[in-house]
Amino acid sequence: MTEAEAKEVREAILSGWITTGPRTKKLESKISECIHTGKTVCLNSATAALEMVLHLLDLKPEDEVIVPAYTYTATASVTQHVGCKLVMVDSQKDNVEMDYDKLAEAITEHTKVICPVDLGGIVANYGRVFEIVEQKKGLFRPTNALQAKFGRIVVSADCAHSFGANRKGKMAGEIADFSSFSFHAVKNFTTAEGGALTWNLPFGNETVPANADYMLSVPKTAGETWNEMLYRLCQLFSLHGQNKDALAKTKMGAWEYDIIGPWYKCNMTDIMAALGLAQMERYQKLLERRYEIVAKYNKALEGLNVAVLNHRDADHCSSHHLYLVRLLGKSREEVNEVMEKMAERGIATNVHYKPLPMMTAYKALGFDIANYPNAYHLFENEMTLPLHTCLSDEDVEYVISNFVDIINNS
Repeated sequence: MTEAEAKEVREAILSGWITTGPRTKKLESKISECIHTGKTVCLNSATAALEMVLHLLDLKPEDEVIVPAYTYTATASVTQHVGCKLVMVDSQKDNVEMDYDKLAEAITEHTKVICPVDLGGIVANYGRVFEIVEQKKGLFRPTNALQAKFGRIVVSADCAHSFGANRKGKMAGEIADFSSFSFHAVKNFTTAEGGALTWNLPFGNETVPANADYMLSVPKTAGETWNEMLYRLCQLFSLHGQNKDALAKTKMGAWEYDIIGPWYKCNMTDIMAALGLAQMERYQKLLERRYEIVAKYNKALEGLNVAVLNHRDADHCSSHHLYLVRLLGKSREEVNEVMEKMAERGIATNVHYKPLPMMTAYKALGFDIANYPNAYHLFENEMTLPLHTCLSDEDVEYVISNFVDIINNS
């Protein structure tokens, strides 16, 4: 946070408009412009965005959503919010991406959505995911007009970590069908709390047929494109099903509104958007500072018995969101001891992530970590070093010198 964010928030407060309004709409446009996407809607979290996709697709209890076992709960919990079936697949061996061969095996005629995760800010291999989706096209059974328009399983990317990342010349957000971003306080780009759903559909600018069998409870708008309809539905779902937001009701004689459905409350406010607008102006420099810190870490850890994520090469550049380190040959208990020693020296570390099948909520759903050995292997010796733009060069050197000293003497 800088004076730029404080100034923009102050102006939002003093403008008299603090809920969803002109600044939120402006941020949506800037995000779409930044990541070359068809349409963006700002919400209160990436979780809301991930859930929104499942609502837009109107999933039913028998419909399946496939997620990796090695991720944060938000990727998976949204399936329970809407009442569809959760399917998990293991990671690749010594790789945080999901095992794409196991993904292919998990697909059935009930599979409607695949949700890859850009863990640590590294864009997943969506090319491989789309190859699998195409191969399994014959199994797909659409149950409404939007699903039929896709004609295949929908790829909904969890981009909570990857705003500003790219792979093979395309930005996170323009690759998958739908992409969900987090702007939570610990993310590279933040609105304190917040997130965005964006989509890039090949048929987005086509007109929705008047007779489309899609969410019959929602009134049709003549001549509306798919992009326009999905954006309108996002507004309805995010504001109690109310067909006019506060901004629209300020027009003379426009107070009256209707409740189209008994839906949800997950809109972004203009105060949050104000933070985002200021961050957008600074974001490239924030990313560049992260690149510098990761380069320092990588150089210092060369030759040590550790494994780190590949944040950058000729094919991709991540958002450099997390610096995951695996202490090869160490047990979880031994790594915990290293973390405790780092804490004693004033250095906070973390773990990303404890696999979902190890969590009480997912055990209760019948998931067993024994079926996800690669995910467990990634977790058992992982720790995450500090990586944020408030770190000075001296701070980075302090982290490095202490980490190297501790692991060399453990």
